[in-house]
Amino acid sequence: MNMFGLMETSGSAMQAERMRAEVVAANMANAETTRTADGGAYHRQHVIFAANAGDTEMAQDFAGVISGAMAGPPKPALLPLPGTDGEPAGGVHIAQVIADPAAPLKRYDPGHPDAGPDGYVEYPDINPLTEMVDMMGATRAYGLNGSAVQAEKGMIGSALEIGKA
Repeated sequence: MNMFGLMETSGSAMQAERMRAEVVAANMANAETTRTADGGAYHRQHVIFAANAGDTEMAQDFAGVISGAMAGPPKPALLPLPGTDGEPAGGVHIAQVIADPAAPLKRYDPGHPDAGPDGYVEYPDINPLTEMVDMMGATRAYGLNGSAVQAEKGMIGSALEIGKA
């Protein structure tokens, strides 16, 4: 990894965590949304992280965990990204944002405009405590990656000072 590799890795993690925080905020904002453009109640969204394609060490560790849990031939090692001079790119990215398949919660409210013929309204299955824990995790991970960038900046500055002497 080059001298600035940690900054690139932490930067990609910070972008991913920011997106995770935005998805959690959208979940909280739509906790009472009973009608969406697609019809029906809002479904909670989940963020799926993935190692960058050139991050061979992380990807191989993950492949080892998966191959231990699933039968089948081992996966081939990942190749470095083009244009990286043979060095693997580190970091993480958002692989996808998926909707929670959980069924909506039903509450009896016959006066609600979205109530069915039986008087029940479908609400999203969103627990504010779970969302707050997810938000705290995203915030903490973002901050820790920022601290890692600051630490590397300090190390680079110290290395430059040593080079002056």
